[in-house]
Amino acid sequence: MPLEIQSKTILNKTKRRDPWFLDDYTVNPYSGCSFNCLFCYIRGSKYGEHMEQKLAVKTNAVDLLDKQLGIKAKKNQYGIIVLSSATDPYLQFEGDYGLTRQLLEIVLKYRFPVHVMTRSDLVLRDLDLLRQIKDVAILPEDLRGLNQKSFITFSFSSVDDDVSKIFEPGATLPGKRLVAMKECAKAGFLTGASLMPLLPGISDGEEHIREAITTLKDNGAKYAFPASLSLFGDGPSDSKTLMFRAIERHYPDLMDLYIGVFRGFRPDPAYSNKVRNRAVRVCKELGMAVSILEV
Repeated sequence: MPLEIQSKTILNKTKRRDPWFLDDYTVNPYSGCSFNCLFCYIRGSKYGEHMEQKLAVKTNAVDLLDKQLGIKAKKNQYGIIVLSSATDPYLQFEGDYGLTRQLLEIVLKYRFPVHVMTRSDLVLRDLDLLRQIKDVAILPEDLRGLNQKSFITFSFSSVDDDVSKIFEPGATLPGKRLVAMKECAKAGFLTGASLMPLLPGISDGEEHIREAITTLKDNGAKYAFPASLSLFGDGPSDSKTLMFRAIERHYPDLMDLYIGVFRGFRPDPAYSNKVRNRAVRVCKELGMAVSILEV
């Protein structure tokens, strides 16, 4: 079971709104992550070592959010809240704690729009609250042209279950995420995918991307955010170390590719641009938006 901790704050104001995520604020009900994705960007930081063993529930999160959002609402400082930026809002024990659900109730109370990002299908449990938020939330003035106020984005490194079992061993399998995505779309939500990260030689090729986008579109996605892989740290629990170990074990023929692409922690810029341009082109060919604002 996770640790139970008291947090000093729960609502974080972003310095600038990301054009993909449209985040004015972020909320992370948990710290650490039980999905144990080998490529997680948190790995390589002081928070990344044995992160699956440092799971914590912010037990005062509901009271904190009630106070913080109450102040923001009084000042008319409405903005889109992203759940979550540093960990998943639907970790396995969310089913027991229900903390994300309680936070959504506070979000609804103060009528803030929300963008849920997850590698889980547990979000289906909360569609009732997300539907109410969609109906009553107040968008920031510069985004009032949007016709939605609840956005649900499912994250994938691949839509292949077997690939996911290697690189996202604790996450809900892609097949189940796709079913959940289809249910969200049927329920009237604007839903899409974060294709982050696309894995070199595994999910970043044109045919892989085309297959993924087609699959996502068939399951209700209206947008996709494609991005290449970055790897940080040389320590035993860091993403670069863990990914190279997994590639050596499961895809030994790709080792030279990874060594070439990741001479440092970030991929070679020429490679990143190539993957980005390829993914955007395929999305446009298949009629998939690459931004919520384009839908």
